[in-house]
Amino acid sequence: MLQTYEGGCHCGRVRFRIRADLAPPAIGECNCSICTKKGILHITVAPQDFELLSGEGEMTTYRFNTGTAQHTFCTTCGIHAFYVPRSDPDKYSVNARCLDDFDPATMHPQRLFDGQNWEAAYADREGRRTPAA
Repeated sequence: MLQTYEGGCHCGRVRFRIRADLAPPAIGECNCSICTKKGILHITVAPQDFELLSGEGEMTTYRFNTGTAQHTFCTTCGIHAFYVPRSDPDKYSVNARCLDDFDPATMHPQRLFDGQNWEAAYADREGRRTPAA
């Protein structure tokens, strides 16, 4: 069931609202280099379920590798509250740790994306990879 959640960065300049169903397996974890270093727990939401409440001019974007992912973060506190992921460039990935009143002890990630092997993991996720005989 979709519920409304709010969250933001550490300093409060960037604030957002999402509508999401956080029942398992809603929260994911990726082991790629940037997600691991940032400790991101992913909630993927469609654009119509994401609303930036404040901070549009308070963020900057970091891109690497293919340049598809738009890793936004607050220019004041450096917190990565959400971004546009490479795997779903038509959606937002919200960092569950940035939700107000989020308790990671009660909401463990339910799915792991093998970002260290991005192309193969994406193909597996999309059902495009054929198993070896």
